[in-house]
Amino acid sequence: MTSAGTLANEFKAFILRGNVVDLAVGIVIGVAFGAVVNALVKDIITPIITIPGKVSFSNLTFTIGGGTFLYGDFINAVISFLIIAAAVFFFVVKPMNHLTALRKTEAPQAAPATRECPFCLSKVPAAATRCAFCTSEIAA
Repeated sequence: MTSAGTLANEFKAFILRGNVVDLAVGIVIGVAFGAVVNALVKDIITPIITIPGKVSFSNLTFTIGGGTFLYGDFINAVISFLIIAAAVFFFVVKPMNHLTALRKTEAPQAAPATRECPFCLSKVPAAATRCAFCTSEIAA
């Protein structure tokens, strides 16, 4: 059984690991960014789109039985999602892919250490002029 002090130390070590802190910061920034984009869509983009029709998306509804469906709010949510997805793609994914491609350095392929004997198909050293298995002469 572990003591409370040991458990507290383990929890502290877990929380202070770099990837946990980075993840927490990323989530907070993501939520804040989502709120900004939602406000942008609801307060600026949607009214611009609805100028010709004089109807706000958030007021678009239909009723079936006793249920009211707010499909205008759904349209706002879809527009917000597309803007967030585009921002993440162009400002996070594309730059990371570019940096990964720049850092990727493949070592040149070394010449094979062995080759096949054309007569007995055994593996022989690449520099050999005679097969050790069938004693046939092979070209260098």
